[in-house]
Amino acid sequence: MVLPLLKLGTLALKTLSKPVANRIKQQAGYAPRFRQFIISIAQANHQITTRMQRRIYSHATDVEIRPLDEEKAVQAAVDLLGELFVFTVAGALLIFEVQRSARSEAKKEEARGQELEALKQRNENLATEVELLRHKLEELEQLAKQQGLGGIFKFKHATTGAKIWQNQLDVNVRLDK
Repeated sequence: MVLPLLKLGTLALKTLSKPVANRIKQQAGYAPRFRQFIISIAQANHQITTRMQRRIYSHATDVEIRPLDEEKAVQAAVDLLGELFVFTVAGALLIFEVQRSARSEAKKEEARGQELEALKQRNENLATEVELLRHKLEELEQLAKQQGLGGIFKFKHATTGAKIWQNQLDVNVRLDK
């Protein structure tokens, strides 16, 4: 129940970040100091991307790159800021989702560990109980031998002996006939 709501919430936050980014774009061009700052960022971005494109397409890289005019620079900078904001929100949501998943997996692993520990403890308890019963059986055998009741614990041998005796009687009866 929580997971679908959490996913829905992250999707809503991602969707709402786009209008916020557009609002940042609108306000970015009005403050003069901020406007100069974003223009310098846009010009640097333009220089870097143009050089990269020239290297990729094997064009001359030592050619002077003309700067963008002020309005294009402001537009490029606010677009960059808007995309950066959306990307930051998406990245933060991704990190949050990974951490949540890791916590969930850690809880499952801890539960498996506790279950395994309980099984080990149960196994040890059963082994101890088997050993205790083995000792009790040995004590009973010793006590029976001391009291002359050794035949009780040798039931197989006694039964085999009775069969041998019965066979001997059968042979004797046949010989008499």
